[in-house]
This record gives sequence, structure tokens and C-alpha cells, in this order.
Amino acid sequence: MKDSTVAITRVFDAPRERVFAAWTRAEHLAHWFGPKGFSVHSCETDARPGGVFRLCVRSPQGKDYWVRGEYREVVAPERLVITCTADDDKGIPRLEEVIDVRFTGRGGRTEVKLLATARGLSAEAAPMLEGMEAVWAQTITRLDRHLKPAS
Repeated sequence: MKDSTVAITRVFDAPRERVFAAWTRAEHLAHWFGPKGFSVHSCETDARPGGVFRLCVRSPQGKDYWVRGEYREVVAPERLVITCTADDDKGIPRLEEVIDVRFTGRGGRTEVKLLATARGLSAEAAPMLEGMEAVWAQTITRLDRHLKPAS
């Protein structure tokens, strides 16, 4: 099974420190991580090298998908590298993923460059790999909404 890579660059109308916090603090991740229609019902972060990254997203159909791993690199507020394993709704590990995120300040705004590379652990991972680009695009859109000031 081959790897799947997603590269996204997006500029957010928020300061770099705020965008970085959205990636590293559970109280923020719980509001935006996951594709459209999914919710986070469990989230744990310890944003330091070797620290825990663990969350559970629930599908609109009520199925739970766990993502667990660790922060490999943390250079606040410039860069994160997270390694993780994604389990299917039965708790079986399906993907291993490396998520590399770079944050660049742009005069009160923040450019985020995301590079996510995943490999399937079995043939059952194929649908997850095929949907990876759409899932990340929806997730980043949700992050953008989370960062917008309340009106």
C-alpha cells in the first residue's frame, strides 16, 4: 500500500500565537479538529517533545475514531511535528501519519503550511487514504471558523 500525502497552505486572520494554541491546546482542538459534521468528544494534549496527542472524533452516525500519538517537535509558535495512529470505528489501527505544521506570522495574520503523510497498515485503510485530502481540507476550514472572532 502506498503513502498518501496532503499539502495545504492557508492564511488565517489571527496572530501566530493564537493559531499555534489552536493546534496545541485541547480546549481549542475540541472545537475544530475533524471533518465537517464530526465532533470531538475526548481530547488530550501535552505539547512538548514526547508529549501525548490523543483525541476521539465522532461521526454524524455516532461512530468513534481515535487518533493517538505524540508531539515529536514543538517549536512555539513556529512548528509542530506530530506522529499518530488513526483507528477505525472498531478500534483497529488503520493509518500511521506524520503531521508537520509550520506557522509564519504575516502582519497579524498567520500562514500555515501543513504537510501530512500517511501510510495504511492494511488494505482496509484504502478508503481512509483516498479521503485524506478532503478530510484535511474540511478540518482546516473548521479551524478557520474557530479562529474567527465571535460576532
